[in-house]
Amino acid sequence: MRSYCRGWPTVFDRAHGSRMYDEDGHEYLDFFAGAGSLNYGHNNPVLKRALVDYLLRDGVTHGLDMSTTAKRSFLESFQNYVLRPRDLPYKVMFPGPTGTNAVESALKLARKVKGREAIVSFTNAFHGMSLGSLAVTGNAFKRAGAGIPLVHGTPMPFDNYFDGRVPDFLWFERILEDQGSGLNKPAAVIVETVQGEGGINVARPEWLRALRELCDRQDMLLIVDDIQMGCGRTGAFFSFEEAGIVPDIVTVSKSISGYGLPMSLCLFRPELDVWEPGEHNGTFRGNNPAFVTATAALEAYWADGSAMEKQTRARGEQVEQHLISITEENLADIKEYRGRGLVWGLEFHDKGRASRVAHRAFELGLLIETSGPEGEVVKLLPALTVTPDELDEGMTTLARAVRETV
Repeated sequence: MRSYCRGWPTVFDRAHGSRMYDEDGHEYLDFFAGAGSLNYGHNNPVLKRALVDYLLRDGVTHGLDMSTTAKRSFLESFQNYVLRPRDLPYKVMFPGPTGTNAVESALKLARKVKGREAIVSFTNAFHGMSLGSLAVTGNAFKRAGAGIPLVHGTPMPFDNYFDGRVPDFLWFERILEDQGSGLNKPAAVIVETVQGEGGINVARPEWLRALRELCDRQDMLLIVDDIQMGCGRTGAFFSFEEAGIVPDIVTVSKSISGYGLPMSLCLFRPELDVWEPGEHNGTFRGNNPAFVTATAALEAYWADGSAMEKQTRARGEQVEQHLISITEENLADIKEYRGRGLVWGLEFHDKGRASRVAHRAFELGLLIETSGPEGEVVKLLPALTVTPDELDEGMTTLARAVRETV
């Protein structure tokens, strides 16, 4: 079961901003950010103050789906600072507190609305570790852990899967229209605009727009899984904004609470709200401390419009410049770099190189992980609040780790 503690063999004791400290006092620059759950850094002081004040006044901590002042404040802030400025009509559902809970609820809702069981996903997708989410996940290692057949999911090629040699959606449209293809009419398509666990595979805006049009033509719902790439990770609050599309259903988790507290959302068009009361529920879907920190995060970082988005894009350009230099220095070893905003990947020809680079980076005081079907990509996921100096420090350390591994 254990994975991160094997790669980072130390005992961490405290953390602040983009820094973690182990019990022996060693300092680490964190370019992992809780796998994207800490977009605003560790123990963000604004969020911490809101949480402490709420707890000190004996605010409700566990509320299931009961109405509370904390939930109302979050919903009002989410509407005012996220949905309304983007003219997004979504209803907000609180499933269980994890990302896979949000995906499971999205899949169930799509099937209930359309009366069909099939869901289309994409090569190298990752949507969670529960059975429904695993059925639309591509990674063979993770799928094997289910122990039973994973059914009702059909994979299709993600953007650039054939290196541009095959027209977009050629196979997908053909089997949809061929009565002999054996594909049951899908209820929905689920997609990540940037595949995080799959290797930082970035979908082009035009590919996403074509997918939206295909779903409309074929009467399928479009689900965007924004669990890791939402909440500003790629620049805009939602990762699909750049493509100019409006999904039918969106799943959000990880950094929506802002503080690493478990929380997830399933957003959907109002006309899709066909749930019966209690039809999809969970004991811990009312994590009120998470509502409190989520509200504080929205008010601190998203109330003023596009400032956070511009900062993230600028920080992303800074990372890209470093990656250009690292690639030029190691042309024979690096296949390519790719990313958006503050999520980047560095892929090596030698599939084992990325893990060796990550290990050396840890020894040098930098926390990074790997991704891709064979762990061949170094994954960079710093907090959105990282400073330019911290970015330079981390990228310099990464360059050294690449240089010192073979």
